Amino acid sequence: MINFGEWLPDQPDHMNPGVVTATNVIPSASGYKPFPQLITYSNAATATIRGIFAAKDNDGNVSLFAGDGGKLYKFTPSSSNLTDVSKSGTPAYDLPGAERWRFVQFGEYVIAAGGTGEELQKWQLGTDTAFANLAGSPPKADFIAVVRDFVWVGNIDEGSGRVPFRVRWSGFNDIDGWTTGTDQSDFQDLPDSGAVTGLVGGEYCTILCERAIFRATYTGPPLIWQFDRVESQVGCRLPGSVCNYGSLTFFLSDNGFHAFDGQKATPIGNEKVDKFFEKDFNSNYKDNVSAAVDPLNQIAVWSYPSTSSATGDCDRLLIYNYALNRWSLVNTNTNYIAPFFSGGYTLDDLDNLSATLDGLSTVLDSQLFRGGEYFFGGSIDKKLATFTGDPLAATIETGEVGIATGMHGIVTRIYPYFEGGSVTMEVGTRNTPTSAVTFTSPVAMNVDGFCPFRAQGRYHRTRMNLTGNWSNAQGLDVDARQVGRR
Repeated sequence: MINFGEWLPDQPDHMNPGVVTATNVIPSASGYKPFPQLITYSNAATATIRGIFAAKDNDGNVSLFAGDGGKLYKFTPSSSNLTDVSKSGTPAYDLPGAERWRFVQFGEYVIAAGGTGEELQKWQLGTDTAFANLAGSPPKADFIAVVRDFVWVGNIDEGSGRVPFRVRWSGFNDIDGWTTGTDQSDFQDLPDSGAVTGLVGGEYCTILCERAIFRATYTGPPLIWQFDRVESQVGCRLPGSVCNYGSLTFFLSDNGFHAFDGQKATPIGNEKVDKFFEKDFNSNYKDNVSAAVDPLNQIAVWSYPSTSSATGDCDRLLIYNYALNRWSLVNTNTNYIAPFFSGGYTLDDLDNLSATLDGLSTVLDSQLFRGGEYFFGGSIDKKLATFTGDPLAATIETGEVGIATGMHGIVTRIYPYFEGGSVTMEVGTRNTPTSAVTFTSPVAMNVDGFCPFRAQGRYHRTRMNLTGNWSNAQGLDVDARQVGRR
């Protein structure tokens, strides 16, 4: 069997050691798995959603929040509505085009940062019915993270205008304590590395700047934090490209995709997908990019607008399996992607989704309907949405080979190896490396388990098309023979 290798669009099609197309799939150890359709989960917000966050209280109850340019919302499972829980005011918020909501949970509190035009917002789980300004006069900020027992913000405005290279942190275990020099609250300028483009919390703080990466490690008074520039040649060029799984942070730099482990940044897209992305990415709409990690599938995902998107809406997902170091591509429209927890549904609540059980777009026993269950999703058309639908139709195309040097060949049979769903196969041929590739019509597998062909040429490649409820695509076998030098 010829196993489907990794997707390598940056390599030539001819003698490509992997595959040249891997669309609407997730890389797996034995080939590729399906990627599910995006299913809407809520009713519409007022405007395009710019942030999503799920939090659990001490009893495990889930609260699902979202925000657009003018409001903050809490999802209500009983009605599927995004209920306006903004602070008082009309409009309550006014995020400019490039800003978005970023959330963290600190104990029983959810804190939201909406950029340098908005005060930090606070919600106490199980108690509050509306967001309110965080006390203590904290700065406005583009980025927010929880680091040990502190709330951190970066790229901030303290009332005198934006300071893009400054980070600041709260008092020890005190989200309302922002007086510099009191209870370990302070700030740090990083003036020679460009603007802060991302913060990642945890045991230490990862500070991504345009031209460097810093790690801040807690040392306690009097120094409080030790700042180390751990990368001086690599930075993050696109704030929306940052996502993390534990201490592993993924981002896009000026020279491609990288993973930072707290010690060093490692290229993950070099000679694989970096050139493809730069050619496919519509950078005129770079502010629409979002990124998130799906830990269940062990993938980091970037949603971006391609050059085919005239409106700038995101129409691609670039997927990186960080356990296998392999990539794939998904064609689907999204406004934003994020992991979150389901709010849970009763049978009566399901009436808000469909009048009949047969009309549900997701099977009844899906984790989508069980409260507190994790799933990967995002937003589309002002609505929350989840990747819990049926498998998308997928395409996997192998690299190109010649059957014998300088000789023509003919492919007569292809034996596809897959599980579930339906498959058709195509064979692409050409006679010179500079000629256009001509594909046969799709051929279904017959009762003997192969697809019959008479595809003649000097160079051959194959294309597998998968539809229905398929679960795994492993590879194929090919029957071919040499036919001469014509």
